[in-house]
Amino acid sequence: MALDQSFVGRTYPPTAPYEVGREKIREFAEAVGETNPAYTDPEAAKAFGHPDVIAPPTFVFSITFRAAGQVIEDPQLGLDYSRVVHGDQKFAYVRPVRAGDRLTVTSTIEGIKSLAGNDILDIRGEVHDEAGEHVVTAWTKLVARAAEEA
Repeated sequence: MALDQSFVGRTYPPTAPYEVGREKIREFAEAVGETNPAYTDPEAAKAFGHPDVIAPPTFVFSITFRAAGQVIEDPQLGLDYSRVVHGDQKFAYVRPVRAGDRLTVTSTIEGIKSLAGNDILDIRGEVHDEAGEHVVTAWTKLVARAAEEA
């Protein structure tokens, strides 16, 4: 069944703050094969002009996708997550994510469309620090595959 178009524009409450830790950044950088010392060495990060280590650009996905769970789990939307695949991801940064940041994410449904029986859901996550400053915007595209006919 197609997702309800009236959900476009719906914004969900901000998440609880997520505190970004040096160790989480280091683990993520290692997991994705990033070797830039700004991701693991506070002194190297300072030499690049940052107050502490910074996170690789895709690190914020783990925070924004968790926040998108509010959309995914909304029973009124009716998304069948068992049929969902990740379609696309993009980020627009104001500044890098840094160790010590306490970040919240506000998710908004930007678009819903149906294509060849598949539902395509676009979610925008606005990430702010505890001072309310905008850090990054993340866009996630989810595709709920059409049910196979018997």
